[in-house]
Amino acid sequence: MLLYYIFSILFLHCKTPCSAARPAPALTTTPATEAVAVKDSNYTWQNFGSFLNASKGSHVNGMSELKRYFHHFGYLPSQDLKNITDILDARLETAIVRYQAKLGLQITGELDFDTLNQIMAPRCGVPDDTMFHKLHSSRHYMYFPEKPRWSRSIPMTLTYSFSKENLIDSLSLSDIKQVFKRAFEKWGSVIPVSFVETDDYVFADMKIGFYSGDHGDGEPFDGVLGVLAHSFSPESGRFHLDAKRNMGR
Repeated sequence: MLLYYIFSILFLHCKTPCSAARPAPALTTTPATEAVAVKDSNYTWQNFGSFLNASKGSHVNGMSELKRYFHHFGYLPSQDLKNITDILDARLETAIVRYQAKLGLQITGELDFDTLNQIMAPRCGVPDDTMFHKLHSSRHYMYFPEKPRWSRSIPMTLTYSFSKENLIDSLSLSDIKQVFKRAFEKWGSVIPVSFVETDDYVFADMKIGFYSGDHGDGEPFDGVLGVLAHSFSPESGRFHLDAKRNMGR
């Protein structure tokens, strides 16, 4: 189940980029002047067809959103977002080259088929470890900066709760609870931490909810570019999932 996999990715903070359980919606070989219709009712990938094979100097509606995507994941510095346009300029070309090198793709500097398929792949919202976003990482996992933690003795018990105002229609609350219960039990079986559900959302150690777009935490869901969920370090413990995603798949 997609929801279970997303939980595992976000909770473990595994090495980015994080991929989702199901395959990414594939591009077709439709010419760049036509729209690509992807069979996923939760995302509007139709405009991605116009990006296909775009190269330096190309002007394509929506390219500015792609620049924001590359900035979010660490490939474009903040100053490159000043006077942002829909032109694939030299700075975006450099970002594409960095992205292709990081992901092991053929380095073309263009938005070729494989590069767009990778961009479209659902992933977690943690930036990649690039020259613009440096995180403390190892081969298998990644730390939050300064390694924040819950200040209590080991073994510890952490509580979690679900926002009753921020749920989704594609899964019942009981199904959502069951997914998280299984995931917490799996994680608790190998670390000295027990996880207990509570109805007290305000005082829970981990607060779980589904949100759309800009929801007030400074990390808006993009709706189009595939970020599935994000979490916040201890002792905040907020865990947000994109409500636009069909978690029942």
